[in-house]
Amino acid sequence: MKPGERSKLMRNLRQESRRFRLLVFVIGFFLVTLTFIVVTKPDAILFSDAGKKLSPEQATSSIVIEEGTSVQQPDGIPNVDAEVMEGIVRGNNEDREVKNEGEENTQPKFQKKIVAPNEEEKTPEFTIGPDQFGNNNGNAGSDEKSEDKKVEVKHKVTLPTVSNYTINDSMDTKPEESMNTEAALHFRTNDPTEPTLGKSSTKPLCDFSNFRANVCDMEGDIVIHPNSSSILYKDAGSSRKNEQWKIRPYPRKGDDFCLSHTSELTVKSTPDPPQCTKHHNVPILIFSVTGYTGNLFHDFTDVMVPLFTTANQFNGEVQFVISDMMIWWVRKYHKVLEALSNYPVIDFHNDNEVHCSKRVIVGLHAYMEFTIDPKLAPNNYTMVNFNAFMRRAYNLKRDSVTVLGEQPSKKPRLLIISRKRTRTFLNLNEIVEMAKDIGYEVIVNEADVSSRIEEMAKVVNSCDVMMGVHGAGLTNCVFLPRNGTLIQIVPWGALDWISKIDFGHPSTQMGLNYMHYSIGIDESSLLEQYPRDHEIFKNPVAFHNRGFDVVKQTFMDKQNVKLDVKRFRGVLLEALDHLTP
Repeated sequence: MKPGERSKLMRNLRQESRRFRLLVFVIGFFLVTLTFIVVTKPDAILFSDAGKKLSPEQATSSIVIEEGTSVQQPDGIPNVDAEVMEGIVRGNNEDREVKNEGEENTQPKFQKKIVAPNEEEKTPEFTIGPDQFGNNNGNAGSDEKSEDKKVEVKHKVTLPTVSNYTINDSMDTKPEESMNTEAALHFRTNDPTEPTLGKSSTKPLCDFSNFRANVCDMEGDIVIHPNSSSILYKDAGSSRKNEQWKIRPYPRKGDDFCLSHTSELTVKSTPDPPQCTKHHNVPILIFSVTGYTGNLFHDFTDVMVPLFTTANQFNGEVQFVISDMMIWWVRKYHKVLEALSNYPVIDFHNDNEVHCSKRVIVGLHAYMEFTIDPKLAPNNYTMVNFNAFMRRAYNLKRDSVTVLGEQPSKKPRLLIISRKRTRTFLNLNEIVEMAKDIGYEVIVNEADVSSRIEEMAKVVNSCDVMMGVHGAGLTNCVFLPRNGTLIQIVPWGALDWISKIDFGHPSTQMGLNYMHYSIGIDESSLLEQYPRDHEIFKNPVAFHNRGFDVVKQTFMDKQNVKLDVKRFRGVLLEALDHLTP
């Protein structure tokens, strides 16, 4: 063979060798990859129970959202409307929200871990963004500290159905006292104090399954012994031998700081309770009014709504026994207490009687923030019932709004909740004049510490539309007539989600029309403190990552609002549409 032919043959052999090695490499890589997929079964491959492959969208809805209606919750946790869940999980801005064109959606994102149905069921996780459910005190002068929290519950799905967030407003705060808070939200379905009843089918004295509130509802021979902070169930046999519970009757379960201000009571069975000195022929309801009361929002979400839910079923024939009673609070809300009970309240810790009754309830039924779950509430009460009850308790004249045209000389009334220290309207006069030009009769009122709730209730009830910047003053919407409209102005800072939880969904459930207005950058006073290209405008969610204390100081305590009256004019015009026949 000639040298040239030998050289050409060698080159051909080397090329064939390279092709062969490349082919072997490709085949080997394919086999390794296939083996890895088969062995590990990654979560990306989702199959139904029948083995049919689901699209990512179908897989999510099959695990998280019951098609078209609600979100599947663990036992004891109320279902959430699918629209509500969309607003929470996706951070979108429905509910007639007005936004600047091209404005970036900066709502906090929730990350959910999806468990494939063919896998072993594991504890799913919700990584709740940056202390989104951290609790800050509802009173003035608070100094909250928060950190990122991961909430885990041993159920198939865990959802943030309640906000432990506290509106930090000085309005309606008890003047002589303020509190700080450093608390995390816990979804508890089991409690370390829950006794073991063995194989007995006897119903436990207490139910600690609700993630918001513990309640003991007992029937039998029950003795209340204030001197020992005890509620004793007389057990003549052995079915409840040594059953004992520790309970703080304030519906902020899991908020250890809040509950540290609430006295712990003991509920237990005993064969030999002390002798009764006072017998009651009606059920006794024991609850606390400490915690975060003194802030208008918490007065209602923590006490008023749960108290109505628990007590209204008795039509006044129920005796209230208040633990940690504060006289100023009882005097302030005496109309509500008198509308729910025909008997003077008893101060638990300043009473020497040994009370006896055939039925005793310790704690209040509570579900989500400022709402009632009709599926769980006695008599299937709703927020519509609560709204009607508040009008009745304060003897308010208007049950529903006045339809435009029914009284030609009467203008629709607009109430503007003003503020003096934070989240104030910088151009209030301009807003008032614009509203008058549209056709409103305008009333400006600040629900501050000095406001008497009876007077405020009458003012609110006389109006058809109420508007204000996110804060405790919006709680007054409970006095609006049926079909009234609440307009919530949300400050800059990715606060839409919490604003809807606190006031958006509750007002809708009351039968009110809810409108949601998120201010733009040019409507925020923060523009005077930071350049337009600052992170506070480009990525406000990042501030949530630094804890709620930063969010509070940045977006709440140091921000005021200058509404774009041209843009907001459309919102007030739309509110008028709700008053048309």
